Amino acid sequence: MAVPVAFFALFFAYPVVAIVGRGLKADGVWQFGRIGEVLSRPDILDVLWFTTWQALASTALTLLIALPGAYVFARFDFPGKQLLRAVVTVPFVLPTVVVGTAFLALLGRGGFLDELWGVRLDTTVWAILLAHVFFNYAVVVRTVGGLWSQLDPRQEEAARVLGAGRLAAWRRVTLPALAPAVAAAALMVFLFTFTSFGVVQILGGPAYSTLEVEIYRQTAQLLDLPTAAVLTLVQFAAVGGILAVHAWTVRRRETALKLVDPAQTARRPRGAGQRALLGGVLLTVALLIVVPLGVLVERSLDTSGGYGFGFYRALQSADASGSTFLVPPLEAIWNSLGYALVATLIALAIGGLAAAALTRRAGPLVRGFDALLMLPLGVSAVTVGFGFLITLDEPPLDLRTSWILVPLAQALVGVPFVVRTMLPVLRAVDDRLREAAAVLGASPLRAWREVDLPLVRRALLVAAGFAFAVSLGEFGATVFIARPDNPTLPVAVARLLGRSGELNYGQAMALSTILMLVCAASLLLLERIRTDRSGEF
Repeated sequence: MAVPVAFFALFFAYPVVAIVGRGLKADGVWQFGRIGEVLSRPDILDVLWFTTWQALASTALTLLIALPGAYVFARFDFPGKQLLRAVVTVPFVLPTVVVGTAFLALLGRGGFLDELWGVRLDTTVWAILLAHVFFNYAVVVRTVGGLWSQLDPRQEEAARVLGAGRLAAWRRVTLPALAPAVAAAALMVFLFTFTSFGVVQILGGPAYSTLEVEIYRQTAQLLDLPTAAVLTLVQFAAVGGILAVHAWTVRRRETALKLVDPAQTARRPRGAGQRALLGGVLLTVALLIVVPLGVLVERSLDTSGGYGFGFYRALQSADASGSTFLVPPLEAIWNSLGYALVATLIALAIGGLAAAALTRRAGPLVRGFDALLMLPLGVSAVTVGFGFLITLDEPPLDLRTSWILVPLAQALVGVPFVVRTMLPVLRAVDDRLREAAAVLGASPLRAWREVDLPLVRRALLVAAGFAFAVSLGEFGATVFIARPDNPTLPVAVARLLGRSGELNYGQAMALSTILMLVCAASLLLLERIRTDRSGEF
């Protein structure tokens, strides 16, 4: 545990505490009265209210739309199921900047719907809610569907034999068993939408601001650190509560019922009702997921002179972007790939050690350590990024001008995915195998190399893929620390969208398409090598 704890203390806790202290300290004295002052301001109350209700609305809408999909993927067997499973997961690994850009191309000014019917939804809450459903659809499908596919259908059939109707049997048998998984999925969707940044930044306009967007505005634009510090504490408290409840639901889900092989529960759809349900889910996936991604690609090819690769060719020139960058935007691709690769190696090292430590011991200390590893998913990435700039500025850690800052920030987000992917597999390794290796004279390192590693190799590859995908799309912290001569893809997209002109817009669409294709390719590879067929992330 020592190395992961030191890593999180230095690159997560220290920057966050430092920036909060910078905002709430005056002459070395904590000014906690500022908390009440900030939280009583009408504009801040509006932000808190919008953040909460849009997260609740997004969660409810996601559950409403995605639960039928969870049932179809759990209980039906149909051609192309594995491919469709990968397609619905693509939005989850996409950077939020790309999600916002895709819906801007679909719903914004000059977008697909604007050209067809004169309909614009950008700068409205509906665009934000739809983008959140698009992003989180897979969370519900894979979390709930993963458990649903393992529930023994004979229990529900027994209830029907005893006289219960179809609905009553489902409500009394299946629903209670699914409740922990539904609650876990709902909490994760709420967490992701409560801390939404890129989607709201691009689609919300000046009228809508979540906590994360407001922290960015107060920090980067208004330089109001006291307000940003208070909002960071509020978000930290909210995320801590959400993660605590989520951990409780996961423990309940793990002991809910005896599970069966998913291959025993899936069957071909029978009857008009089941075929109609399958058709409805396929139509939902097409409209909600495929259409926005297709429009993004179409806009990247739609130049003033007709369809072509003009915007892609323009990425090779710095002058073509109107001095938005010091280097050609195309270099952002190679920067992002290099940063993501280094971040993945860091995340694997830290996350692998953390997962190994969590399998060896139990108790309150370890449970607290497990919760600590999840905090970077919800704590303001903007705060972490700005904290890097004000803390890592003195020897021996004067890293403000170093390229390593970006991979370090990205690795913080990748570590939770590595831990969550490797931990179940490591816990499944029989301790007697390690003991036998030790009895035969193997050192702990050799026992790990020859016993654990062969068993967890595939899980390690899956963890690396997820860490790479999320590192590639990290935006909140990177927007502060990526240097102008070394921008990442999400930062480049945001800068291009922030400038007027058809060329800048087209280049943003082209870069977003490239980023989407890289993330999709990573995910398709993961689908082929992953070991857990139950559907969990």
